[in-house]
Formats: sequence, structure tokens, C-alpha cells
Amino acid sequence: MKIYSWNVNGLRAVMKKGFLDFLNNENPTILCLQEIKCSQEQALEINLPFDYSSYFVAEKKGYSGTAILSNVKPLSFKKIQLKDNPTEGRIIVGDFDDFFLVTVYTPNSKSDLSRLKFRRTEWEPSFREYLKSIEKEKPVIVCGDLNVAHKEIDLANPKTNRRNAGFTDEERKEMDLLIKCGFIDTFRHFNPNLENAYTWWSYRGGARSRNVGWRIDYFLCSEAFLPKIKASKIHQEVEGSDHCPISINL
Repeated sequence: MKIYSWNVNGLRAVMKKGFLDFLNNENPTILCLQEIKCSQEQALEINLPFDYSSYFVAEKKGYSGTAILSNVKPLSFKKIQLKDNPTEGRIIVGDFDDFFLVTVYTPNSKSDLSRLKFRRTEWEPSFREYLKSIEKEKPVIVCGDLNVAHKEIDLANPKTNRRNAGFTDEERKEMDLLIKCGFIDTFRHFNPNLENAYTWWSYRGGARSRNVGWRIDYFLCSEAFLPKIKASKIHQEVEGSDHCPISINL
């Protein structure tokens, strides 16, 4: 089983940039998407080649939104609303036989850090609490854009980004707490010291061609589920968004 996650920065936009070629080449069993930026009707009109799907769209047009598409039948899909109001379509949970699959698009703290307090005091604690609550039933896989580079190895220029959104001490501490409460960063488990492994690049200054990036997209899993995971990869060669896809093999 191959599970992929990708912040596509607009589902309709990425369709014009080789998205179907990506699906044909990689053939994911389950695909999780973030920032689909479209309505439910627009998403369904695209008619992606999966047997089961769930889309959670934002109330604000052209903003946020997540999806899970699967060729394995889930027991259910559930759309989860945490602390964002109005609805921003940020979390979907797929209930599968052996695990819960949670895809998430974590709120960005914004360039002026105006949403950092909300994220630190409301979103992150609520998200951890929710994950631990469902983990009591079965193991959990969490994937998506967590909007934080956890360690200095996870971005190209840590010294100059210390107070920038995505690398503040507060955001990194929240990621520490998520790891400490039992969720494994699968990519770092398999690649503990691998440098220059990024999942997002600014559109400015040719950042991607120079690989001046950030690793802010993750596959985390319950510690008990780790033996089931055989690989965790970043697919930097796949273009079409300012993020690249990531994947795990079960």
C-alpha cells in the first residue's frame, strides 16, 4: 500500500501542470491533498481516478481545503472542525481497517505572526488532544502540511528564519509536544541525518532550482504502527506546486 500526501496549491491549477501524469507514474493507493482551493462541485467535476473520496472545502472561496482519495474502501470518512471559524476545511479522517488516516492543513501563523497565538494556544493543543483520543481505538497516521520546520536540518537557512512563520520557537515547541506524545516523524526515522531534504520552496528568487527550501510536510504515525511502515519518501522531482509530494509504503 502506498499513501501519498501533497499540498497542491490549487487542485484545478495542478491539473494543468502534470497532475494526472503524477498519478499514472506513482499509482498511489491513497492520496491526501491539502490546499485544494475549490468547491465540492468543482472537485467532483475533475473526476479523479479513485473509487472513494472525501472533500472538505473552506467557506471562503479559493482558500484552504483538504481531500482524501482512496482505492481501498474506508469504513468511513469524517470531516473535523477544530478551532477555526469560519470553516476552513482543514482536517479529514479516513477510518480504515487497521488505522486512522488523518490529513491536515495546519493554519499558517502569517508573516506578521498574527495567527501564532491562535495556533499555539488553541489549534495545536486541540489537534493533539483529538489525535490521542482516536488513537485509543487504533493506530493513527497523520499526514499533510504542518506549516513548521521542526529542526534546523529541516530548512536551508535556519539562522535567518528564527522569527519567521514556520520556524518560530513556539511552533517548533508545539511540534516537539506532538512527537513527545507518541507520534513518530517517519521521514526522520528512516533518514535521521539527511540534509537538503525539503518539501516547500518559495516562488521567489529561484528558490526551488537552488533547493533553498523547508520541510514542512510530514507523515507521522503512532509508535505502535511504525513496524508497518517500510519507507518514507520526499518526491522533490515532482513539480506542479510550491510543495512536492511525500509518501509512505506500508
